[in-house]
Amino acid sequence: MGDRRGGGANGRLALLGRLIDDEPAVDGSLGVTAGRLERLCTVLARVLPASGAGVSVFTEGRIEGGTAATWGPDSRAIEELQHSLGEGPCIDAFTSRRPVLEPDLLGRGIQRWPAYGPAAHAYGVGAVFALPLQVGGARLGALGIYRAEPGPLAALTFSQAITFAEIAVGLLIDGQDADGGTVSGVDDLVAYRAEVYQAQGMVMVDLGVTLSEAMARLRGFAYSDGRPLSDVAHDVLAGILQLNRDTL
Repeated sequence: MGDRRGGGANGRLALLGRLIDDEPAVDGSLGVTAGRLERLCTVLARVLPASGAGVSVFTEGRIEGGTAATWGPDSRAIEELQHSLGEGPCIDAFTSRRPVLEPDLLGRGIQRWPAYGPAAHAYGVGAVFALPLQVGGARLGALGIYRAEPGPLAALTFSQAITFAEIAVGLLIDGQDADGGTVSGVDDLVAYRAEVYQAQGMVMVDLGVTLSEAMARLRGFAYSDGRPLSDVAHDVLAGILQLNRDTL
């Protein structure tokens, strides 16, 4: 029985992998890894089904991160909310190393995430689920799944979601094209994190505040201005934007 169950899991992994391979590329400007993650999100939303999906990567030991790929209406904005607000299902899945399943975002979800809950619900999200992307002791990020209607994931759907998470981990680790050459599909995310950290340091020095307060001010401005945290950090570094002491 154990072999047969393993064969089923391997078969599901192979099937979903083929579906991702066969999915047409949406944006040829994406790197190979980022492009395949986008296709993974597209296939996931169709197979489960889901209203949207996203992959976020984080730095080990820190919750600052970036959005690697998304699919679905407003899914990038929904995913970015977590990075701007500093809370949400993907952050919890990453930090706890466990799946985060919230079938009722407008109910219990708002108690879990007072800022993220209502903000995501305003985009039409009724239920959110997140799976950690990790291998051994190394944490890479989280896979987020969004549904418009509240309700739990069925057991089979949850198993499929875990398989998609396993594929996403492989893509993030390998970062190689079919010829074995290294690609830069995740390089932009590394640069993203560096920009956010640099902007955090600049705000800390300019305002004479702590690092944590500097990040809070960056996030607060990004949220109030309706912009991704990465865009705000870029403008701070470029000298286009300077936060003042009244900025929250």
